[in-house]
Amino acid sequence: MANTDFNVKSMIPALPDEKIDMLAATSVLQQQATEIRTQRVNWQSYLQSQMISQEDYSFIVAFDNADAAGREALLRDNRNQCAKTFLNLLGHVSKDQTIQYILIMIDDMLQEDHSRVEIFREHSSKKRESVWGPFLNLLNRPDGFIMNMTSRIIAKIACWSQELMDRSDLQFYLTWLKDQLKQNNNEYMQSVARCLQMMLRIDEYRFAFVAVDGISTLLAVLQGRVNFQVQYQLIFCLWVLTFNPLLAEKMNKFSVIPILADILSDSVKEKVTRIILAVFRNLIEKPEEAMVSKEHCIAMVQCKVLKQLSILEQRKFDDEDICADIEFLNEKLQASVQDLSSFDEYATEVKSGRLEWSPVHKSAKFWRENAPRLNEKNYELLRILILLLESSKDPLVLSVASFDIGEYVRHYPRGKHVIEQLGGKQLVMQLLGHEDPNVRYEALLAVQKLMVHNWEYLGRQLEKEQTQTTKQPAGSGNLAAKA
Repeated sequence: MANTDFNVKSMIPALPDEKIDMLAATSVLQQQATEIRTQRVNWQSYLQSQMISQEDYSFIVAFDNADAAGREALLRDNRNQCAKTFLNLLGHVSKDQTIQYILIMIDDMLQEDHSRVEIFREHSSKKRESVWGPFLNLLNRPDGFIMNMTSRIIAKIACWSQELMDRSDLQFYLTWLKDQLKQNNNEYMQSVARCLQMMLRIDEYRFAFVAVDGISTLLAVLQGRVNFQVQYQLIFCLWVLTFNPLLAEKMNKFSVIPILADILSDSVKEKVTRIILAVFRNLIEKPEEAMVSKEHCIAMVQCKVLKQLSILEQRKFDDEDICADIEFLNEKLQASVQDLSSFDEYATEVKSGRLEWSPVHKSAKFWRENAPRLNEKNYELLRILILLLESSKDPLVLSVASFDIGEYVRHYPRGKHVIEQLGGKQLVMQLLGHEDPNVRYEALLAVQKLMVHNWEYLGRQLEKEQTQTTKQPAGSGNLAAKA
């Protein structure tokens, strides 16, 4: 694990914190921070009203008025006082504007020198208190700026400290970030994504994020309408996750490939294109199981990534990484197409949930040879087909799934019994009343196959129906002959 984490960190020098912070300077949080820095706090009034002690007053005034060299000298001689003063102020001051100003001071201090996160660690160790408590409490404040600037500080301490974040605090923080991602019209989305970009570079944090259903949340947000900057940041999070071989192996169970393939086909921003190609490359390179890498290749072919690569090849990119990734992916996907059996192709299409009238469905030879294979892995593919009948709203998917279930029943002797046991028969029958005529047609054929015992009789019936049907869906033309 540690070795994996080292590899990630060595891979990401092209995107150092300073560079990302320059990108994030356009974020709402950074714009507000710039404005708040100009609104100096009257520390004297806090001292006079006895809200802060003399020693806290002396330190904060000296720190607030010092330049970079002065801050360095002050912190060298007053490390413990620094942590003590900042935590006292956060604990005793209630005014939002002052809390905002204090948080910016802490954040700027840490950004100036990453090792300063240990100031808070050392202080909490001496007092035998949690370093996280005072900061995690601020995540419950109603003020959006306070929450998100605190979140930024937590991420820095968690990532730059020599000690990892405690498990329960980590779960709380990652769940908070996940919930912020799910908020509609969250104006601080860039800042939330920025914290995740930092956290997910560390292997232990990756697994904790997956455990709170983080991957599904990232993908749900990416499927909605988000601006290209947030799109880039969230895909960056997926990219960093894929450096772990175990996570790279499991990633497409969340339909990462179909979702990113859709974004790739629509993307006009080079940085978004680059990061998607980098994810795809990791999904092929990082899994230790060759079979998983092959499945990922097939899934990319199924999602028309090869076509997209040929379009990208026509464009001129200054970025050498993009060109290298396009070449790598082209080579791997072309090779996978040549090795592809018709059953591999079929299984990948079913698992993607994006059924269409591809040649494999209409091949009588395919069904004769492969119908029993739908029983493998505890009827995995059949269960997916039945789930699609239940959940899909796409008439094409419903039509093809109905047809496939009918063909399975026709070519596997115990097929009717299996489909009934899995609840498929009832779902197909419900589709007889579907508003789309193609769905109704395919459902009717599937129901007949589920009911009829005499295939010769069914063949005559189908021929009769086909002569009466003026509108036929693509791919259903030779059903009678097959029957």
